[in-house]
Amino acid sequence: MAVAGPRSSPRGALCRQLPLTFLVFSVAGEACKNVIFNVPSKLQVDKMVGRVNLKECLRSADLIQSSDPGFRVLDDGSVYTASALVLSDKKRSFTIQLSDTKKQTHKEIPVLLEHQKKVLKKRQTKETVLRRAKRRWAPIPCSMQENSLGPFPLFLQQVQSDAAQNYTIFYSISGRGVDQEPLNLFYIERDTGNLFCTKPVDREEYDIFDLIAYASTADGYSADLPLPLPIRVEDENDNKPVFTEAVYNFEVSESSRLGTTVGMVCATDRDEPDTMHTRLKYSILEQTPRSPGLFSVHPSTGVITIISHYLDREVVDKYSLIMKVQDMDGQFFGLTSTSTCIVTVKDSNDNAPTFRQNAYEASVEENAFNVEILRIPVEDKDLIKTANWRANFTILKGNEHGNFKISTDKETNEGVLCVVKPLNYEENHQVNLEIGVSNEVPLTRDVPRVTAMNRALVTVHVKDLDEGPECSPQAQYLQIKENLAVGSNIKGYKAYDPETKSSNGLRYKILHDPKGWLAIDEISGSITTSKILDREAVPTKHGLYNITVLAIDQDGRSCTGTLAVNIEDVNDNAPEILQDYLTICKPKMGYTDISAVDPDEPVHGAPFYFSLSNPSPEINRLWTLTKVNDTAARLSYQKNAQFQEYAIPVTVKDRAGQSATKILRVNLCDCTHPSQCRLASRSAGVVLGKWAILAILLGIALLFSVLLTLVCGVIGTKKTKRLPEDLAQQNLIISNTEAPGDDRVCSANGFTTHTANNCSQGFCGTMGSGTRNGGQESIEMVRGGHQTLESCRGAGHHHTLDSCRGGHTEVDNCRYNYSEWHSFTQPHLCEESIRGHTG
Repeated sequence: MAVAGPRSSPRGALCRQLPLTFLVFSVAGEACKNVIFNVPSKLQVDKMVGRVNLKECLRSADLIQSSDPGFRVLDDGSVYTASALVLSDKKRSFTIQLSDTKKQTHKEIPVLLEHQKKVLKKRQTKETVLRRAKRRWAPIPCSMQENSLGPFPLFLQQVQSDAAQNYTIFYSISGRGVDQEPLNLFYIERDTGNLFCTKPVDREEYDIFDLIAYASTADGYSADLPLPLPIRVEDENDNKPVFTEAVYNFEVSESSRLGTTVGMVCATDRDEPDTMHTRLKYSILEQTPRSPGLFSVHPSTGVITIISHYLDREVVDKYSLIMKVQDMDGQFFGLTSTSTCIVTVKDSNDNAPTFRQNAYEASVEENAFNVEILRIPVEDKDLIKTANWRANFTILKGNEHGNFKISTDKETNEGVLCVVKPLNYEENHQVNLEIGVSNEVPLTRDVPRVTAMNRALVTVHVKDLDEGPECSPQAQYLQIKENLAVGSNIKGYKAYDPETKSSNGLRYKILHDPKGWLAIDEISGSITTSKILDREAVPTKHGLYNITVLAIDQDGRSCTGTLAVNIEDVNDNAPEILQDYLTICKPKMGYTDISAVDPDEPVHGAPFYFSLSNPSPEINRLWTLTKVNDTAARLSYQKNAQFQEYAIPVTVKDRAGQSATKILRVNLCDCTHPSQCRLASRSAGVVLGKWAILAILLGIALLFSVLLTLVCGVIGTKKTKRLPEDLAQQNLIISNTEAPGDDRVCSANGFTTHTANNCSQGFCGTMGSGTRNGGQESIEMVRGGHQTLESCRGAGHHHTLDSCRGGHTEVDNCRYNYSEWHSFTQPHLCEESIRGHTG
């Protein structure tokens, strides 16, 4: 199957010149034999008629010619029409001349063109459709011009199938533009295969149509495979370029150099990219103000740059540019568009501030301060209210003593000259100042440096006033030793009259003396000690004791000054130990450190010397002092020191020999942390109220009554009753006595007898000793060895089994039961009762 179409059309379809094959019958197998082509009656120019196998006739042919100028033959044997032809019913013939110029060989191929009407047969049911492999149809590139003027329908090309030589073929197409949007834009003649377009097409909307052609027989069989038919829409320059913005706004500094980029304009074109239709060129049509020309635009990129030095904001602060863009690379027939570009010139500091005058005068009264004396205006052409315009004033000369200050009024940009420190007429009647002015920001580099600072002279006249006394210097210094005798006279404070430079006629008075230590002579201003000065008594500022003094002249005018007294230190204070009570946990802590301070000056202070002051033999044997540093010592104990509180006298001496002794209370405690001993000592030191003591006494009386009743009852019933077996097995007798002393038991006769600290043969018993908790005592009878009461004596008549010394002692930790206890105590109670009664 093949496609054929016209070569060209002024505003119609345009098909590329590719071989378009008609149905051809040729005798290709017979070299140099007659060739017959069956062709239509009308032939258009540059249409293929058929193909001849030239190699079979003369393989070495290098020259091919046609005897008929209406036809031309290509090297591959294809025969094309050289002009449009109309064939009559008669046959038309011509020869193809082949020559081998090297071998001088010539051959001819006769060609016969016949125009006859083909009688197409119908395809039988069992007959297969003719499909010739080398005649398969392929997509033939074809195009049409957008916005074509017609006439419509516009012929584009013809589609033919090889099977049309033998069968009746019907053609159809599908795709966008046929059965897809836009609908019915293309159609094909069912019988001839001619393809037509029905209306103009806009390439910017549809740039290509991918159609598919079909060939089928009358009974619906496909004569060939579907043929892709791409129809490309050729672009026409029907869209003018358009700027992306109607108005562009750019800013550029007036101090910009040549070639500085101002901004970039950009335009778009809907026509086909990468063609002349979209090749844009930019230009500047007009600049307002017109002169001089300051800007240029790159024709391809649209970048606007500066091309002149005459950019001055103070002359013109805004420019308007009419920008033009044209397609077809700027050719005169290209389409154009315009836009406006506003260029705002930003201010640069290219103008220095200048004084309106070269010299100014002002006056001020002496002793006046914080007063404005002059306003100095300046001129600056730069943009107002900006750093390029605001002035910065400086006093270049004449203000060595800091009497003046100049600042800028932010609203008026004037320099405001003020006196901030009083002037003295007697010292200087007139002051000459040199004032400089510049901007807050430096000038641009293109401005000469000589104009960066403008100068002016200011003459300040000082007016004389009748002044009071002057305390100068205001602070006067004096040195006095502490502990100086009362009434000692020292040189004091002096003021003077600024007019006469004399102190005659002035009177002095102390306005403030923190401790009232000093007095001042009213006429001479000398100082007398009224009390003994103590350096350590008052806090001093920078080591000085300040007194405020008032000086008064005969007219009552006054001034005040400060007399700064440096009190020299005397070694009148001994060092002092900081600690009073110390706790040492034995054996965890082997020592404790003590430290001392001295309020005197360092020259009379450390290093300190620590020592034990006349200690008792026991203290001297158990405790030692060693040096830690200049202000601390270490107190250590011996391993055999007992747990108790010690009173240790310690003497500390400074470098000048002043010393002090302090008795330290040191608690050597069995603890793991000192806080445990402090808690125990606080518990032991609780003081009971009178009602608590009364309640305790009543409880003791009641307890003794109960014990007396029990003892008497046991004695009275001993011979008649025995205690229950479970009572006899008791192992512990508890006596709740809340006060210290010996425990007593009443006998049957009613006498009170001592039972504690008694020893009998074979055992030693203790009562009232042992563990005490909250004032209560527990009594235990301990089975002993070969000891008696007499062998258990100790200091203070406090006996325990541990105090028994001598022979072999065996201790049984089990307690006696009640029956053993009763049998032992009853005879002794009776003996003691008789002794007490007879005594």
